[in-house]
Amino acid sequence: MLVPVDGNLLPIGQFARLARLSVKQLRHYAELGLLVPAHVDTDTGYRYYRRDQARQALSIALLRSLDVPLPVIAAVLAGSAEALDGVRAAQEEELARRRRTLTALRRVLAEGLPATPVRVVTEPARTVVVAREPAAGAEDVARATSAAVARVLPSSGVPQLIGLFPVELGDAFEVRVALVSEQGTEVLPGGTFACATHVGPYDQVPLTAHALLAWCVERGHPLRGPIREVYVSDPATTEPDHLVTHLMIPLEDRA
Repeated sequence: MLVPVDGNLLPIGQFARLARLSVKQLRHYAELGLLVPAHVDTDTGYRYYRRDQARQALSIALLRSLDVPLPVIAAVLAGSAEALDGVRAAQEEELARRRRTLTALRRVLAEGLPATPVRVVTEPARTVVVAREPAAGAEDVARATSAAVARVLPSSGVPQLIGLFPVELGDAFEVRVALVSEQGTEVLPGGTFACATHVGPYDQVPLTAHALLAWCVERGHPLRGPIREVYVSDPATTEPDHLVTHLMIPLEDRA
């Protein structure tokens, strides 16, 4: 094996130990162009890294510890201030979400489940455009909903969006998001619904959904889906604690 004479170069194994990464990770990052070896021996294929590449390697490790996607990491390493600002904003948003969740948990443990009022409403049939997205279990609902919203969200105006979710959240199911539109090709049936209003972050909607479903069970109404989430507020201009969402479940044969 021909070892480079440059003493600043380290074999991949030694560099991996220095950077607290595995050799497999370094090879993967090289394939993605995130951290390319400074030298590759043409005869043996052995890879060598400069000592100062440890800063880049450790930066990747720090970003990965924050679950930053690899394409965003590439932009950050390329010196994009916008990408770094985006990472910071996303982390601050996630931290705020976790704090809100802890606050809700403390309230539930101290006071019990919220006693959300439920009312009976009549809804007309609506012409809609529907986007569908598969969800891999209850923990995937937020991602699937966001993906469906992105496909039907108009480029301008204030949209009327309605999420449609099954009553039973199994290992795999379909999330639908309907955009009310005269150009729609599908009809969202009308009828009589039990309705509860949720005020707060979307990730706490299950608390209100529980109150709505419990109300139906207590009164002998069959739990027929889909459960509707009518998004009243614009999340782009409304603080999470003030988002208004109407939850509805059908009570009888729909018109």
